[in-house]
Amino acid sequence: MNPPSSQNSSSTPPARPGTEPGDRRLVEVSATAHAKVNLHLGCGDVRDDGFHELVTVFQSLSLPTTVTLTEVPDGDASGHVAELTVSGDSAAHVPVDDSNLAWRAVIAAVEKAESRVPRVAAIHIDKAIPVAGGMAGGSADAAAALVAAREFFELPLTDDELVELAADLGSDVPFCLLGGTALGTGRGENLAPILVRGEYHWALALAKGGLSTPDVFRTIDRLREERDVPRAAAPDELMKALASGSPDELAAHLANDLQPAAISLKPELRTTLRAGLDGGALAGIVSGSGPTTAFLCRDREHALDVAAHLATSGTCAATLTASGPAPGARLT
Repeated sequence: MNPPSSQNSSSTPPARPGTEPGDRRLVEVSATAHAKVNLHLGCGDVRDDGFHELVTVFQSLSLPTTVTLTEVPDGDASGHVAELTVSGDSAAHVPVDDSNLAWRAVIAAVEKAESRVPRVAAIHIDKAIPVAGGMAGGSADAAAALVAAREFFELPLTDDELVELAADLGSDVPFCLLGGTALGTGRGENLAPILVRGEYHWALALAKGGLSTPDVFRTIDRLREERDVPRAAAPDELMKALASGSPDELAAHLANDLQPAAISLKPELRTTLRAGLDGGALAGIVSGSGPTTAFLCRDREHALDVAAHLATSGTCAATLTASGPAPGARLT
């Protein structure tokens, strides 16, 4: 599986005028990746490595994150990253130290290439993806950072090597590199593109507060120990619906094994799901590990109508609309 190709790593990166003597030009590179929704999320039992075996169908949505690397003159080249800043509605909830996934992605790319380039970057993330919402916001940051870092540091990394790095960073990062619509297995990192016809439109309801992904997985394990929790069937019919291009057909096959766990931890999600259906959505589902809820709609105007209904229902903190499939991570 290869992500969409960026500019060749040996090409000269984009630049902007600098302020050093001789008007040396400081390099600046930006890359964009997108949010995701899980149309199908089948969660198996916990594996020996502590992860759950997954069968999932991802779709990339038109909510972007853009990561910009800007050269820091006279920076400490041994560090490669000088600072990280964030803008966007969720900026206050994003770490700005070396625990940030984008920061880790940049360092991982440089170390993978064994690069000794004397260049240091300031990282800026401009986010339109909710934080801790089950929409791969941090993973999209990491995917965009990998693509930007390869260009910024002129690293001799292949697309396949970027995918390997992505899988080490997180289960959703490889899909954020690929984009589109894909079947994910293993932890979700093993990907196969899926044939999709048409465009799909979504109304998204953002919950008050986030959910911890590990907590959601632990909760589904506990619920299964306590009672018989239904499990999603194979996504064959869902993939046929995607090939048909009909949102009405797709609506009948959305499934998420983690939804009972997310609702158990945040019972108000049940009310939000009901409100979206009352507002005319074709179907509603918790996105990934939640707590964002995603409502499938017929077209853009329908999505706007459903989002407006949700906004006045008092069941969520905010609403967004998005469409998919969106492209993978690429230079911008």
